[in-house]
Amino acid sequence: MTTNVTALEEKIQKGQASVGTLGLGYVGLPLSVEFASAGLKVTGFDLSEGKVSAVNRGESYIKDVPSERVKALVSEGRLRASSDFAGLADCDAIIICVPTPLSKTKDPDLTMVVEASKAIAARLRPGQLVVLESTTYPGTTEELILPLLQERGLKVGESFFLAFSPERVDPGNPKFHTKNTPKIIGGVTPTCTRVARALYSRAIETVIPVSSTQTAEMVKLLENTFRSVNIGLVNELVLMCERLDVDVWEVIDAAATKPFGFMPFYPGPGLGGHCIPIDPLYLSWKLKTLNYRARFIELAGEVNSQMPEYVCERVADALNDRERSVKGSRILVLGVAYKKDIEDVRESPALDVIRILQARGAHVSYHDPFVPSLRVDDEHHEGPANGEGMKSTDLLPAVRDSHAVVIVTDHSTFPYAKIVEAAQLIVDTRNATKGIISDKILKI
Repeated sequence: MTTNVTALEEKIQKGQASVGTLGLGYVGLPLSVEFASAGLKVTGFDLSEGKVSAVNRGESYIKDVPSERVKALVSEGRLRASSDFAGLADCDAIIICVPTPLSKTKDPDLTMVVEASKAIAARLRPGQLVVLESTTYPGTTEELILPLLQERGLKVGESFFLAFSPERVDPGNPKFHTKNTPKIIGGVTPTCTRVARALYSRAIETVIPVSSTQTAEMVKLLENTFRSVNIGLVNELVLMCERLDVDVWEVIDAAATKPFGFMPFYPGPGLGGHCIPIDPLYLSWKLKTLNYRARFIELAGEVNSQMPEYVCERVADALNDRERSVKGSRILVLGVAYKKDIEDVRESPALDVIRILQARGAHVSYHDPFVPSLRVDDEHHEGPANGEGMKSTDLLPAVRDSHAVVIVTDHSTFPYAKIVEAAQLIVDTRNATKGIISDKILKI
């Protein structure tokens, strides 16, 4: 008699397995496209009718995924989207790609993961594989999701299969994308790992199995905690170099010439994106439940979270040197995406900079070619912020009209020489004006 695992593995090997992705954001849509491109039939599920309609029209709302690619897959019948979760029952593999933000108290908010798991559990049938990709704390897959999926008596590793595979999306990266970024897989049982590895190997070039879901969950947190702590170190170096009257950017560039034992990290106005500002706090929260204080993580978080305030202090000092106060000054923020050349504003430090300057009485505008409109009070959504709020202004007229320009995101498309020429004062948080000599420029 054919077992559940044998039947599923045969479907995967023959390219007959159907895949459902729960969540069509920065993780779910690219992943859906890769599985569909590998010949599998994919249905993306999302509560957003806008995203569902866009996919079914063959349109991409994510810069890294060309609309032409989506349109071709939809036309071939390999890719579709739906807001009707009843279709989960027809999927051989279901991948959870929903957001996992922090609550106002900086605790993990797994509401969307729980709701997604309940939707799957209500329709779970023998022979299905479920994989969580959403970033979370170690233990989530087995402590939170597994009990929900076993409520109806199905046994993991035999009736159904459960694994964790951390997303490693880096929006805007020209070299590494979903297909060629190595994929970590950890199953609840060895059979779960084997089945999940077989599935992902259809679409991803390199798949690396690990011993457990907890190990896979911890891998993602280590990756981004490493970055957060090192960015925190170099941001504190900014404060040191200011007091020592040393150019921090020159120090980093010189240190980076060492061919071993040093990896350059660069300061900035704060952390942004869904991963680096959030992942270390998931780990810190989990460790608090085990009566352990993650001191490195907490200190780095403290330093990094203070950077927007520090930037605004430097703006205030620079204006004061020119006999102006922040209150009443016209200040232009250049770039509001959390990093260069993308449209993603999630957790962007630019939002904090704008809020702080506005609270001090400044008249703040912004320019960002990737973000035509912005809701400053809503940084958690995926994609550019559309709706009422601020709108991106014309670049050079706004530069000329502003008392100060703050470079928060160093987009490659900005004509920095022209900006410096037109500006009265520039506060550069990214060393974007490197090589331009002007007493108008204040770097942090």
